[in-house]
Amino acid sequence: MRVSVFGLGYVGCVTGACLAQLGHHVVGLDIQPHKVDAVQCGRAPLIEPELDELIATNVAAGRLRATLEVADAVAESDLALVCVGTPSQANGSVNLSFVERVTREIGEASRERKKPFCVVIRSTCPPGTLKNVVAPQLNRSAGHTIPIAVNPEFMREGSAVHDFFAPSFVLIGADDESAIPPVRALYASLDVALKITDLSTAEAVKYASNAFHAMKVAFANEIGRWCANQEVDSHAVMDIFCADRALNLSEQYLMPGFAFGGSCLPKDLRALLYQARHADVDLPLLSGVLPSNQIHIQRALDLIVATGETRIGILGLAFKSSTDDVRESPLVMLVEQLLGKGYAVTIYDPQLSLGAIVGTNRAYLEEHIPHVASLLVASAPQVVDSSQVLVIGQKGAARGLESVHEKIVIDLVRMEPQPATSKLIRLV
Repeated sequence: MRVSVFGLGYVGCVTGACLAQLGHHVVGLDIQPHKVDAVQCGRAPLIEPELDELIATNVAAGRLRATLEVADAVAESDLALVCVGTPSQANGSVNLSFVERVTREIGEASRERKKPFCVVIRSTCPPGTLKNVVAPQLNRSAGHTIPIAVNPEFMREGSAVHDFFAPSFVLIGADDESAIPPVRALYASLDVALKITDLSTAEAVKYASNAFHAMKVAFANEIGRWCANQEVDSHAVMDIFCADRALNLSEQYLMPGFAFGGSCLPKDLRALLYQARHADVDLPLLSGVLPSNQIHIQRALDLIVATGETRIGILGLAFKSSTDDVRESPLVMLVEQLLGKGYAVTIYDPQLSLGAIVGTNRAYLEEHIPHVASLLVASAPQVVDSSQVLVIGQKGAARGLESVHEKIVIDLVRMEPQPATSKLIRLV
């Protein structure tokens, strides 16, 4: 393919050189002459392992060159990759001025173009940017509709070339299916999985990834500070922690749903934070976890209150499916608040038998919902019949429900398949 790369910083320069190595004909564009001159001379304009050799090889082979002229780049390509910066502004918002300017210039250079063309944003942009900013401006500048896509990069500085050639997947976001084949063709020679989704989802994935990476660094450092205070080797702790690929480093616990609870997570997190607080060890990330969990419960309550209805059916009471453990269950907390506000509540949990609950488990339930026996029913249909609003708090408790057309359904756990209803409200 003939590809133009707009922006010869870390992302653009590495992307252009790697695409050329895959056999594409690439023209890079930048407004800074020293970057263009460096590429034209077969040198990398920045420090990145393996990049100098890649650029030298592909410039010599005639597959890579650079220019200062937008019209030149557009005329010599069938697909434009926008790799310009999106820096933070003083208030934390994203500065999209470089993306907007390049988009406008590409559109103007494409006004008389007759051959098919596609614009792909590789820059990191907030969800909705392509749909609400890039597409309107590009099409207005061009005077016609140009297919657009988003192709986020997942490259680390210092190992960007390796990351380009060995990604976990290639992500393509597009609302127009005609934009997918050209982007797919860029990576045809790589043996890699493709993830294809809509524009906004692809934009959001990049932010979710970077937020998680930042959180992992902060988490490891906070555990390190706590371990150091306890005279424990933090690296030994995290070496063993990271060896658990079934729970710790896996997709477990990483799907949005309702709040956490149970007899372990809240208790042990509080204990760790207590030790740290009494040793004057500041752990702001971990200290924010329990308040964040409470916000999730409050949001569920707010959704119920906003319906304006008073008869509420709750499917599930234990802290998760396939258990009768109600200790620190967010559903118990939710029911407690509803009862305190005067709502009529009906509950079904297939695992819950009051006669079988004993010890601290029973004590917790009786403390928070003293008259729970009068609220429990024997089946999900009974909850449906007695309520105006149906709250799905466990997938197991809602399994088998097919049609609840006359009810408002508030889904806290992303039930699949969804019961048929005229009004569905999802927590996340």
